[in-house]
Amino acid sequence: MDYSFILILGLAFVALWLMTGRSRKQQRESADFRANLAEGDEVMTASGLFGTVVDVEDDVITLESTPGSRTRWLRAAIAKKVDPPLVDEVEDDELDDEGDEPDEDEVPSDDEVIEVPDDLSSLTDGRDDQDPDDDPKK
Repeated sequence: MDYSFILILGLAFVALWLMTGRSRKQQRESADFRANLAEGDEVMTASGLFGTVVDVEDDVITLESTPGSRTRWLRAAIAKKVDPPLVDEVEDDELDDEGDEPDEDEVPSDDEVIEVPDDLSSLTDGRDDQDPDDDPKK
């Protein structure tokens, strides 16, 4: 028998074993994640729904996507755990004490202010981007 054939067959077996080992590891991690779901976890389903776990019963997970909106999902449909978004802390210097009145440098100049009339009948028919010689009625 030819040893090169046995060598190629052995290499193919090793490659197959390495590839299936990775997928088994991913499956094991997914199963561990789903088995350890607890109330209060932020998750995303395989279809893209974001929600908070509010109840766990065997293979049924109840998610709340908005306050008062609860849906039931199979445990296998939960794709991943989502970390809550980080909120930037606002420094005290950035907050205005009054809050209502803008600073002097925030007030727009007269060139930036556009006055809009209450009655549209006072507006002209012409547009600024049209040439006055081009009459659309002709």
